[in-house]
Amino acid sequence: MNYLVSDFVIRIKNAALARRKEVILPYSKLNLGIGKVLVKNGFLENIKEEEKNKKKNLKATIKFERRQPVLTEIDIISKPSLRIYGGTDAINSLARKGKRLIIISTNVGVMTGREAKKKGLGGEILFAIW
Repeated sequence: MNYLVSDFVIRIKNAALARRKEVILPYSKLNLGIGKVLVKNGFLENIKEEEKNKKKNLKATIKFERRQPVLTEIDIISKPSLRIYGGTDAINSLARKGKRLIIISTNVGVMTGREAKKKGLGGEILFAIW
């Protein structure tokens, strides 16, 4: 497990496709921030911290509509081998490619591309979800 972000989102995607209601994820502040953004945008029902045997984890509840997961696809943009940073122009070009939600890590915290554009912020473009 070298890259926590891709591990986090792939575990959520796999659990959704397997129609599991909940999934246990590794804890990090970045993962918690991403989880909160996904809850706010309707991809997860909730996310909460759990501590078992002095080890922190996150427990995410996946959102379903008509027995189908809301989350259908994830495209990891920034990888350890190639980090992708961008400002509002890069966010705009990525967001135009269909009905995608861009997740970006800024110096203020994790947010959607829309929020970053409104605030005039750039940062590492983590992934797109739809």
